[in-house]
Amino acid sequence: GACGAHGKETTGYFLDMSIFECQYLNGTERVRYVHRNIYNGQLMLHFDSDVGVYVADSPLGEPDAEYWNGQPDLIEERRGAVDRFCRHNYGVFSPFTVERRVQPKVLVSPMQSGSLPQTDRLLCYVTGFYPPEIEVKWFKNGREETERVVATDVIQNG
Repeated sequence: GACGAHGKETTGYFLDMSIFECQYLNGTERVRYVHRNIYNGQLMLHFDSDVGVYVADSPLGEPDAEYWNGQPDLIEERRGAVDRFCRHNYGVFSPFTVERRVQPKVLVSPMQSGSLPQTDRLLCYVTGFYPPEIEVKWFKNGREETERVVATDVIQNG
């Protein structure tokens, strides 16, 4: 077990978790840095760069908020995280996330309908593309076909 109060052994597990978030609006035009401290599933306190100090979210978080707010170097470090951590990491990771582009794989195959021996329909499978917004059009002799075209919504990981 874990060592508890007054050196006595306790049973069970305790979880102390910190979550550091960067929230981006319109690229890096508006950036917010948030640090959340959670103990056993309960939010104790958080730092929000829009506020600039730690705020207790429960009575148990009040002593830590008071202590951390009394550390000028820590508060300055947290306030600077918007540029030093968030904007910096946006530049590092955006080629693999925000700017990521994957060309679709396209497979067109004939399909028989009913008991007719000839194929009178075409199926188009478009897969493996990113971002998920896509527009598929059919053309015949250079002109877009709109009649008798049936489409489905994008199927996530389909």
